[in-house]
Amino acid sequence: MKTSLRNPFARVLLATIFLFSGASGLHAQDQPATAQPEAPAGPTYRVGTITIKFVGMANVSEQVVRANMALRENTDLDEALIDRDIRSLYKTQLFEFIEAKREQAAGNVVNLVFEVTPKFRVLAVKFEGLKAYKDRRLMKEIKSVANGALDERQIKDDAQKIYEFYQKAGYNQAQVTYSIDRNRSTGFGTITYKVREGARVRIAAINFVGNDHVKAGRLRKEMETRKWHMFSWLTGGGRLKDDEFDSDLGKLRDYYNEQGYLDVEIAEDKITFDYPKPDRLVITIRVNEGRQYKLGDVSFKGNKIYSDRILRFVPRQKKGMIFVPSKLDKDVETLEDFYGQVGYLQTRVRLVRKPNLATGDIDVEYQITESEKFQVESIVIEGNTKTKSVVILRELVLGPGDVFDSLRMKISKLRLENTRFFEDPVNVTDESTNIPGRRNLKISVREARTGNLTFGAGFSSLEKAVVFAEVTQSNFDLFNRRSFFQGDGQKFRLRFQIGSQSSEIILAFEEPYLFERELALGFQIYRQTSDYNSAFYQEIRTGGEVYLRKRLFNWLEGRLSYTYQVIDVANVTAGAPLAIQLAEGNSTTSKVTLALTQDSRDKIINTTRGNYATMELGVAGGPLGGSNNYYSLEFRGSKFFPIAEFQEQVLSVIGRIGVEDSFGKSNRLTTRTITDPTTGLPVTTLPYVPGVPFYDRHFLGGPQDLRGFEFRTVGPKDANGEPIGGNSYGFVSLEYSMDVVKPVRFALFYDAGFVNKNAYDFSPASYNDNFGIGLRLFVAGAPLSLDFGVPLTGDKYNKKGTQFNFSFGTRF
Repeated sequence: MKTSLRNPFARVLLATIFLFSGASGLHAQDQPATAQPEAPAGPTYRVGTITIKFVGMANVSEQVVRANMALRENTDLDEALIDRDIRSLYKTQLFEFIEAKREQAAGNVVNLVFEVTPKFRVLAVKFEGLKAYKDRRLMKEIKSVANGALDERQIKDDAQKIYEFYQKAGYNQAQVTYSIDRNRSTGFGTITYKVREGARVRIAAINFVGNDHVKAGRLRKEMETRKWHMFSWLTGGGRLKDDEFDSDLGKLRDYYNEQGYLDVEIAEDKITFDYPKPDRLVITIRVNEGRQYKLGDVSFKGNKIYSDRILRFVPRQKKGMIFVPSKLDKDVETLEDFYGQVGYLQTRVRLVRKPNLATGDIDVEYQITESEKFQVESIVIEGNTKTKSVVILRELVLGPGDVFDSLRMKISKLRLENTRFFEDPVNVTDESTNIPGRRNLKISVREARTGNLTFGAGFSSLEKAVVFAEVTQSNFDLFNRRSFFQGDGQKFRLRFQIGSQSSEIILAFEEPYLFERELALGFQIYRQTSDYNSAFYQEIRTGGEVYLRKRLFNWLEGRLSYTYQVIDVANVTAGAPLAIQLAEGNSTTSKVTLALTQDSRDKIINTTRGNYATMELGVAGGPLGGSNNYYSLEFRGSKFFPIAEFQEQVLSVIGRIGVEDSFGKSNRLTTRTITDPTTGLPVTTLPYVPGVPFYDRHFLGGPQDLRGFEFRTVGPKDANGEPIGGNSYGFVSLEYSMDVVKPVRFALFYDAGFVNKNAYDFSPASYNDNFGIGLRLFVAGAPLSLDFGVPLTGDKYNKKGTQFNFSFGTRF
């Protein structure tokens, strides 16, 4: 139907529609297209003059103000730029207040006036009352300097820094105040620090009163504040330091709490500081121990999966034991792990303490919120930018489909951290999924630097001066040049060394997971030249080794290796021992070695606890070929006992015993005429050299065993006193060590050992021993040992007096 505008009803309807469309705010595009005039643009303002006006003193030049501003005259006015200039001027810390004022001029020009109120400046910093130190030493401790801004807050902080400096130096009665002399006409001020030093005090004794159940010596071990002793000048101890002493009081309270004395009181206002002499301090700490609480009834709440009877076996703290908060917290974790190891991953345990007024003990209730049982859905790895995922997966002891064991998850975390491929800590967590009863195992890592290029020069008591270069990569990938040969967990090492007494080149490689099994395959090839074994000859060894290594049990590792090397005894001098002359020239050794090793040391360098033991059986020659036919059997072991926590005192016991013997005949067929150095008569060599070759025999003496004797001088000798080695030996070493200042340790040691000519001759009748002192420290990240040994028992050839040894590495 058509509607005509001539119809009155139609006209009313159309008017109504237009009325409501305007009132309802319809969009412009819904309105009839009507041209709308644009609003005229505002005028553009320009910057006229920029005036800098100082309010008060003018100790800052106008050039400094303008240098920190971006605004320029005869440019467009920018309000954002004005704000930015004000912030820039405040950042100089030279002004108390800054204000920008605008003055309208003709022709859309705005003149700007910056009113600035400068801060006082420091004219000079002075000290009064100094006796122990000079002004320039204390200036290193503060931040207020001449011509800088005068900031009273900073001056107060500097006074505290000076006080702390005196405290650390032993002036615990020092007092530091300050004054400021302001000159309002110049805008400069002079700072004067007034120091009352007092005497430099050493702590003569730390006494305890009221410690009826804990010995004072045990409490002192908990404190960093200690009595002055002979090493305090190195450790920085023996002085009273406020912050350190306050921390010690907290440690004493924590120690008492761990012994069940939950109500212990150590009031700071009851501690006395007595000065029997001006430079001596006696601290008396008064303790109110209170009663010792014991563990009362142990109950469980909320447990449905396991009964109380089963759960009572899990916590290690039982009724009647001393109430130890940390051990109870550990039991909470143990209960959660007990549930977690069978998949109840989100089970949570809350410990509630309930004082028992009847018995005086403290009852505990473990409130358990059990979760459903979970299995591993998948492994999610993130953060490995160069390490292959398979390298991470093979370290895990959890996999898809396994029960989600929280203990095995922790073991996986430790194994990943022990690879040293990643920055600590490695995050191993569970991640929710959309599948009921399933959670992902999420591994988050950050790649660590695993490759090193080192080069430099060194000096040791054996090898003298050396120059070396070495490339190592512990996360090597032989077939991945795109990632610079990184990411597959392989081991690579290349070393060059040239020295005055020795030189070597070594290339080594190891695949730790052969065929994706926990079986390592590795090899090394090398050439080593040494002149320090003897003054009569030069020894050159060229060869290689290939080996397999596998962990047989959690505590035992097996290693099977094959070694082939060519030994060249060269440049033999006239008058050399007969054994050396007989061995001149090339010989070959083809050897198989089986080693079993157990290692539970907490760390390889500066070990504090644990033990190390290895048994090694080697067979050379026979069906393996080579010039030399012999076998060897050797045991090496060490045990480390922590003696005291103070300065990390450790006693180490090291023992070794070994034997080797020949079988059959040597395959060397060279014959020649030599001169016997004993008789001076010519001797024609036999077509074989019987026995173990002298260069593979046992020797003692040097930085790794008998440290009071020169290298390889302990053992059988020829008529002229030249060591020729033996077939049996034994060695024992006792070493006490303690921290001086980390990472420097002091050592006191005793070494004893023997080397006998015949196989299976373990008689200690010809033993040699020594005692001495040493230092252990790190140089460029490598362990360095400095030992001064004094022989006690020796023979007429090797007991020549004291011996100084220094070497890189560690002993085991």
